Amino acid sequence: MSRPEIRVQGLHKAFGDNEVLRGIDLEIGQGEVVCVIGPSGSGKSTLLRCVNLLEEPTRGQVFVGGTELTDPDVDIDAARRRIGMVFQQFNLFPHLTVTENLTLPQRRVLRRDKAAAGRVAAENLARVGLAEKASAYPASLSGGQQQRVAIARALSMGPSVMLFDEPTSALDPELVGDVLAVMRSLAREGMTMMVVTHEMSFAREVADRVVFMDGGVVVEDGTPAQVIGAPRHERTRHFLSRLLDPALAEVEDGAPGPDPDPDRPGR
Repeated sequence: MSRPEIRVQGLHKAFGDNEVLRGIDLEIGQGEVVCVIGPSGSGKSTLLRCVNLLEEPTRGQVFVGGTELTDPDVDIDAARRRIGMVFQQFNLFPHLTVTENLTLPQRRVLRRDKAAAGRVAAENLARVGLAEKASAYPASLSGGQQQRVAIARALSMGPSVMLFDEPTSALDPELVGDVLAVMRSLAREGMTMMVVTHEMSFAREVADRVVFMDGGVVVEDGTPAQVIGAPRHERTRHFLSRLLDPALAEVEDGAPGPDPDPDRPGR
């Protein structure tokens, strides 16, 4: 593997008595795309949020680009500038235009002037195929377009790592393709990406590695062909059979297949 861009060692996270992560060890090399899959409540989203310290680990270490984010003396704001985050919900400011949504964080966090921030915003809107929407407001956009704006906003900060937390789970099925196309393009460009997803076609096609989590631990870690195509563990096989055949899940428990990861109440 290339030089680790993300390194997680002995990571634990508990919410009260609920231990969500139980000693995660994980490395993601520079330019690697790693998809994290697993059932609801397995800890996937909490792991992602611990990588940029949106959740503070109970114990363990997180390194991004060689900087230990869990070091009490680290400048966390500076460290986070290396990390782009895309959530399930788009989190756009409804009263601002698309361009203003992209320029505001650049001006406030990176201290870019208006002209420079505008140039970067325009470049990244073109990058996600939305140059013509620069003056639009979020309410006039489809869910897929809003998610692409959110990706462009993250890219405008110049990250070396992109984290995606179920980026298509809030979208209607016909809108998923355009968002995944942008993510495929980022992968081709060599962006280091950690993606929590249930999109198995994307994981098969784009991921260098697939990590299957269950019960707060990593059960399997390997290539898509290994983990999705020929899983070694019964827990992985059971999860994939339910995910790939929703009718089976309904027969077993009367519920649809996996949904976004509510690792704790209210998540």
